[in-house]
Amino acid sequence: MKSRLTSIVPILGLLVLFASSVGAMTKNPNPAINTLYKDPTQPMNKRIKNLMKQMTLEEKIAQMAQLDRVAATPEIMRDFSIGSLLSGGGSWVHEGQTTEEWVDMVNSFQNGSLASRLGIPMIYGIDAVHGHNNVYRATIFPHNIGLGATRDPELVKRIGAATAREIRATGISYAFAPCIAVCRDPRWGRCYESFSEDPKIVEEMTDIIEGLQGKIPPNSRKGVPYIGGQDKVVACAKHFVGDGGTKDGINENNTIADWHELLSIHMPGYYHSIKKGGFVISDWQGVDKTTYPEHADYSNSLLKAIDAGIDMVMVPYNHTEFSSILVSHVKNNLIPMSRIDDAVRRILRIKFTMGLFENPMADYSRADKLGSQVHRDLAREAVRKSLVLLKNGENADSPILPLPKETSKILVAGKHANNLGLQCGGWTITWQGLDSKNLTAGTTILNAISNAVHPSTELVYSKNPDSGFVKAGTFSYAIVVVGEPPYSETAGDNQNLTIPEPGLSIMKNVCGRVKCVVVLISGRPLVVQPYLSSIDALVAAWLPGSEGQGVADVLFGEYGFSGKLPRTWFKTVDQLPMNVGDEHYDPLFPFGFGLTTKGIKG
Repeated sequence: MKSRLTSIVPILGLLVLFASSVGAMTKNPNPAINTLYKDPTQPMNKRIKNLMKQMTLEEKIAQMAQLDRVAATPEIMRDFSIGSLLSGGGSWVHEGQTTEEWVDMVNSFQNGSLASRLGIPMIYGIDAVHGHNNVYRATIFPHNIGLGATRDPELVKRIGAATAREIRATGISYAFAPCIAVCRDPRWGRCYESFSEDPKIVEEMTDIIEGLQGKIPPNSRKGVPYIGGQDKVVACAKHFVGDGGTKDGINENNTIADWHELLSIHMPGYYHSIKKGGFVISDWQGVDKTTYPEHADYSNSLLKAIDAGIDMVMVPYNHTEFSSILVSHVKNNLIPMSRIDDAVRRILRIKFTMGLFENPMADYSRADKLGSQVHRDLAREAVRKSLVLLKNGENADSPILPLPKETSKILVAGKHANNLGLQCGGWTITWQGLDSKNLTAGTTILNAISNAVHPSTELVYSKNPDSGFVKAGTFSYAIVVVGEPPYSETAGDNQNLTIPEPGLSIMKNVCGRVKCVVVLISGRPLVVQPYLSSIDALVAAWLPGSEGQGVADVLFGEYGFSGKLPRTWFKTVDQLPMNVGDEHYDPLFPFGFGLTTKGIKG
């Protein structure tokens, strides 16, 4: 998790790790330790109080630390009683790591934690922002901007549940998702992680938390941890109020807003998440980033962070420095012991609620959930509902879409048509994503088109056709798939938002010489106005993920277009930031725009 802001962890349900019980935890190798806290028949508050009375200051502070797995060993977990580990973007042992290898890795660290003096289990977290995206062969769902286009909170809830099942299949129980930033400027490199520029849509889409954690029972107390079963995970509403409103769309820049704007635009999603309970965790080196140069005054940064209410710090590397500074602050009365106890109490409450003390170890029993056909079918549904049709012929009387499946010859052009890495975008297998045809398991848009058309139809693919090739090809029509490269965070900040080459050249070479449909693969609106007149049909496909068949489902009329723009589509970047409701609102396509077609199946 790379943002430097702060994350709020909501808890919704009773989570029991699907593990074999560990006999060592039922014994008391040290008679000086009162093991009442290990007794599941005791009230939770009594268990927490019993455990905390026996914890040293150093052990309490260690519970407040989260390390990246590369900075930890089972021995470190044992000797220091570290509270949590994570896999940052792309943090895995080796490429193609199997489900079973993920489970073994997590269990090895957990065994270290259980061998510590008090045997407090750790909680393992991972970025799962559009499916279990760090893991090879996992189902990759559309990024949040596409889900916002669906306007379907129930669908998003089902995606949360599927993601939770795949996370649990690898032995992990804590997801750094969802991102509930309200992106107000598409120049921001994280805009695709935002459901919408409209806070109401973002608020509605927080229903994904109920999918991840489980739905809190009626009449239950709000703000109290609750996790709904063995196939649920702890969710994390991220990153912090105002994160989507940074000036000029620059990642980690200042957000300049009055109180009303902060509360009415950026707060609603967080407010509804906070009510669901949890502890507060800083993001990747977020505490370090409170000074410039970063880490320049780490001692004072930690003092302010803990005093402000941060319970767990994503360190993520140097836990000894973190611990020694906080111990010193407490002993020097700069941080009251009550603040440390407050943080540790919340962290332990979540661990008890998850059932980690009873079932700390993972097993292989859910391995078949990773990338299952049921989940891929769900992702395919999400793709087709996320597509936004921006243009369909010159007028309603001469639509281009849906396309005929049976014709003489079709041209499919553009690298994005046959590249799962480009199709999935950032936060896929690695932090930044990869330009890779075989990045993970899935169906490219080219393969999807091939699957959809009639066997008698000739399908020609060209990554970068020139105008002569197109003119000589006698194609019935062309599908041009172009867009952005994968990116994440600061690397994605972009002040011009043009379609990268060779995408523009492909569009120019193809459109105008043959009837063409442009499918734009991007994490945000891009400049299209200068080319719109030569394009017969334009589809915003966002970053659809691993299941490209959903694109073909709609292009060829199995299902109709139904997606609506989750953000304003500008004419020029000079208009930015421009959002629905602004006084000077002159978009190319307004917020909520989306043409519709009828499909055979819906």
